[in-house]
Amino acid sequence: MTTPTIPRTSDELAEMLADPAKLKEVMASKDTLQEFITAYGQAQQSDGTELNRLVAEETQKVFAQMLKDNGMPGGKDMIQRLDLDPQAKRGNMLTSHRQGTAHNPTAPGASLDKAFANSTDYVRTIWHKTQQTNDVAEKLAMLRNAASSVSPADGGFLVPEVLRSQLLQIALEKSIVRPLATVIPMDSARVPMPIIDSTTNQGSVFGGMIAYWGEEGAAFQDSSPKFGRVDLDAKKLTGLSAVPNELLQDSIVSFAALIETLWPQALAFSEDSSFMSGNGAGKPLGFLGAKNKAAVATTRTTSSKIQYPDIVNMYARMLPSSLSSAVWICSPDALPQLLQMSLDVGTGGNSVFVVNASAAMPMSIFGRPLIISEKAGQLGARGDLAFVDLAYYLVGDRQTMTVDSSTDFQFGSDKTTFRIIQRVDGRPWLQSAITPANGSANKLSPFVELAA
Repeated sequence: MTTPTIPRTSDELAEMLADPAKLKEVMASKDTLQEFITAYGQAQQSDGTELNRLVAEETQKVFAQMLKDNGMPGGKDMIQRLDLDPQAKRGNMLTSHRQGTAHNPTAPGASLDKAFANSTDYVRTIWHKTQQTNDVAEKLAMLRNAASSVSPADGGFLVPEVLRSQLLQIALEKSIVRPLATVIPMDSARVPMPIIDSTTNQGSVFGGMIAYWGEEGAAFQDSSPKFGRVDLDAKKLTGLSAVPNELLQDSIVSFAALIETLWPQALAFSEDSSFMSGNGAGKPLGFLGAKNKAAVATTRTTSSKIQYPDIVNMYARMLPSSLSSAVWICSPDALPQLLQMSLDVGTGGNSVFVVNASAAMPMSIFGRPLIISEKAGQLGARGDLAFVDLAYYLVGDRQTMTVDSSTDFQFGSDKTTFRIIQRVDGRPWLQSAITPANGSANKLSPFVELAA
C-alpha cells in the first residue's frame, strides 16, 4: 500500500477525508492511523507553514515587548537588518544620510561628549595659548589619547561626537550628494560592502538569478548569481584655517561660532566635489565621468549644446526603477541653454521651459528636481547635464573627526592655524551598466550623463 500524501492545510485535509479511497488507506489499521496523525501534526509545525509563521510573529512581539519593558526605546524597531536595497525608503536609518550625520552613541567621540559644555569650551581647550590648568591638561590628555586610538597617524585631538554631528548636520544643508546617497557608518578604516555583479537583465536578474516556470513536481533549475564586493577605504579630508591670535584672545566665542558655520560649508563643498568627479586616488571615486564604469553617456545632438532630444534620450536610459527617485544636475553654464530650449514643430515651435521672468525658474525636468552645481562639467563637456539616482552611490563615513592647532605654520604673522581632519570615502555601488531584459543595445543605468 502506498503512503498517502500528508495534507498541508485544513482544506486539503477535508478533501482527503472526503475521498473514500484515501480514507480507506489511512483507516486500514491502528498503526496507519497513528502514523498519519503523527505526520500531519509534524507537517503543521514545519518551516513555511501558517502555524510556524504565527508562532514566529508572536515570539517577535513578546521579545519586542520585553525590550521595551526593560528600558530599550523603540521596541520592535530595535530589531533591524541591514537593507542592501538602494531603493529603500529614506526613513531607513541604516542606509540613509541620517545615521551618517546624527549623533551616534557608539562613535569613538561619544566618550568625550560630557567633557565639554559647548564648542567654545572645546576650542578654548585645544588652543595652545590657553592657560594650562590641571583641568585643561587632563582634558587635552583625554582628547589626545582618544584620537590616537582611532587615527594614530593624524595626531591632534578627537572631536566630541555631539560637535561632530552638529557640524555635519549644518554641512548637510549645503550638500548635494550626501543627503541623497546611501551612507554607511564605518566602524573601521576599511569596510567591505556586498554587491550583486549585475550586467544584464536578459534571461536573468541580479547577476545570474533566474526564476523558472514549471509543472507541478518538476525538478528545480539551478541558477548561480554572481556576488562581489566593493571596499570603502576611509580617505583623509583635511582643512586648514589661519586665525589671528588677537581674535582668539579678544573673542574666542565669536571664533567658535565662525567654526560652526564655515567649516561645515567647506567640508560639504569638498565632499561634493569628490563624490561627483573624484578620480578615486586618495579621494572618493565620483559618479561623473568615464571612471564610473556603471555610467551611461548619451550622444549629444549638437556639439556644445543641450537640446530637447538630449534630455529625452537621457531620461530613456535611466534604470526604470529609479525614475521616481533620480535627480538632474547641471552646471551654471548649462542654464541659458536649458531656459531657452525650444522644440521645433513643423515651421513653428514652442518653448520647453515656460518661464515667467518675474517668478522663479522651473526647477524640475520631467517632474524630477533640477540641481545647479558649479561642480558639474563645463558646457559641452561630459557631465554638464546628468540624470542620477544617488541611492546607488555609497558614502562611507568613519565618524571620526580630529582638530589640532599650531603657530608654526604662520608664526611670523602671529596666527594660529587650526587643522581639521575627517575620514570618508565614496564610490558607485554598481560596477557596470545593465542590458535590459528585451536585449536592447541601449544599456540602462542609475548614472546617465550627456556625452562631450
